Amino acid sequence: MKKVTYFHFEGCPYCRQCNEVIKELIAEHPEYAKVEFEHIDEHEQPEIADQYDYYANPSMFIGKEKIYESHLFESKEECRTHVEEVFRRAMED
Repeated sequence: MKKVTYFHFEGCPYCRQCNEVIKELIAEHPEYAKVEFEHIDEHEQPEIADQYDYYANPSMFIGKEKIYESHLFESKEECRTHVEEVFRRAMED
């Protein structure tokens, strides 16, 4: 199982939506709870955020590979599709 690096920041509406999606997906797929997330608030840890190539929050990486990056006006369903892919990729051997 691979660790997910999750970039976000307090007060971001897309990050709040993403957190809801993560909780919903774990409730539906309890095996997803095994995936480890490293939460990085880009405002509190800019020295880490600067090491990754992304523009928008939330963004998720496995290693240095960007798996998901939100975009302006992203719907909850779009977010869900992308976050589910993150979980799937993290669980691959």
